Amino acid sequence: QVQLVESGGGSVEAGGSLRLSCSGYTYSISCMGWFRQAPGKDREGVARILRNSGSTYYDDSVKGRFTISRDNAKNTVYLQMNSLKPEDTAMYYCAALPGGSCSFNNFFSSHYWGQGTQVTVSS
Repeated sequence: QVQLVESGGGSVEAGGSLRLSCSGYTYSISCMGWFRQAPGKDREGVARILRNSGSTYYDDSVKGRFTISRDNAKNTVYLQMNSLKPEDTAMYYCAALPGGSCSFNNFFSSHYWGQGTQVTVSS
C-alpha cells in the first residue's frame, strides 16, 4: 500500500531554503515526483526522480535551485529548495508512479498523491 506523507513546508524569506520530505513509497514504485500548485493556477511538475537509477529531471523554473533525491532504505524522497523566490509560494505535493514513462503528465493519472505541504516565500 502506497501512502505518501509530505513534511517540511513552512514560511521563509526570499533567498532562504527549505527541505521537503515525502515518505511512504514502496518497491512497486518506479518514479517519484514533486509538484506545486499556487492559488488560481494549475498544478505543475517541479522535479522527478527514478527510484532505481536516481536519474533526475527539473522544470526550468527551479533548475539550479532545487534538488530532488531519494533514500530507498527509508522510502523517502526529498526536495531541497535553495534561493527561494516569492513565486515559489505554493502547496507542494509529492506523487508516485508504479510504472510507465516517468513524465510529469503521467503523474496526473496516478492514484498516489500526498496531502500537500505549504511553502510560503516572502519578499
